[in-house]
Amino acid sequence: MLISEQQLKLQFIQDCLSNKNDNNKGVAKPFLKWAGGKTQLLEQFSYYFPKELKEGLTNYYYEPFLGSGAVFFYIAQKYQIKKAFLSDINDDLVITFSVVQNNVYELINELSIIKSEYISKNEDERKNYYYKIREQYNVEKVHIKYDKYYEDLIPRAAKLIFLNKTCFNGLYRLNRKGEFNVPFGRYKNPRILDIDNLLNANRILQIADISITDFENIKDKIINDKFFVYLDPPYRPISNTSSFTSYSKYDFSEEDQIRLANFFCTLSKNGNKVMLSNSDPKNENPSDSFFDDLYKGFSIYRVKANRMINCKSNKRGSLTELLIINYKQQPN
Repeated sequence: MLISEQQLKLQFIQDCLSNKNDNNKGVAKPFLKWAGGKTQLLEQFSYYFPKELKEGLTNYYYEPFLGSGAVFFYIAQKYQIKKAFLSDINDDLVITFSVVQNNVYELINELSIIKSEYISKNEDERKNYYYKIREQYNVEKVHIKYDKYYEDLIPRAAKLIFLNKTCFNGLYRLNRKGEFNVPFGRYKNPRILDIDNLLNANRILQIADISITDFENIKDKIINDKFFVYLDPPYRPISNTSSFTSYSKYDFSEEDQIRLANFFCTLSKNGNKVMLSNSDPKNENPSDSFFDDLYKGFSIYRVKANRMINCKSNKRGSLTELLIINYKQQPN
């Protein structure tokens, strides 16, 4: 039986990686750049994590707005988590995490092919290549079956990672048709393939149950008070002129924010420890108490963040974001 060039390349990658020292395991970090990612806020967040998590009494973690997964990767590597439940309504985001979890070597192979094709081109050729991949990514969406896991998801996940690393400003934006429409980014040396980090992410994701679902559908899986739940919804716009950059074909409305607050209250009544992030409307309007009123009775903190993903440069920079918890906390 003839072996294809792609199969040979995959076998070569597997052989090389199998010879690496298993004790030389690095820290897993987000493999996607995502608007609202929490990497820069992790140290501040850890200050407010529940003591039960820090003391090893909370062993289950749920994150129903997955995004880049920065908080999951941090918690899973720092604390004694036995099982994590990760979900999002963004189907392509979720299947990319599933591919990293289940077929990381095949994904590395796909990305190595894309990378070698891309870096061999001049800037104009790279731009044309980017738009070709973007068109393929959008056209094939109607043929993807998101209700099951199968091998066709591997090249799609590779395309998403490629687009994420080479598009303008690392944005993920969809139009109303659900098409990815971010323009080309002129990066000289984008990190399309980070083998070590993908392997580290694969290792950490083995404790995770990953699914495509609305946040309210997690109720049945949170079966006891040993869960720590982190909620990071699409942020409410902080001004009338700003708008949410859609992470799926569905917007997250103000009614959804209220629905989420009710869900927060339900989890609280069940004894779960819950932390929630959102925008701070007082950055623009000091009299806007939407979240202060919505989460009255819970602890509301304001943490400093630098937001660099914005199409308007004058909107980037330092501002405060909300951190809301439902437990009494005495930070270390």
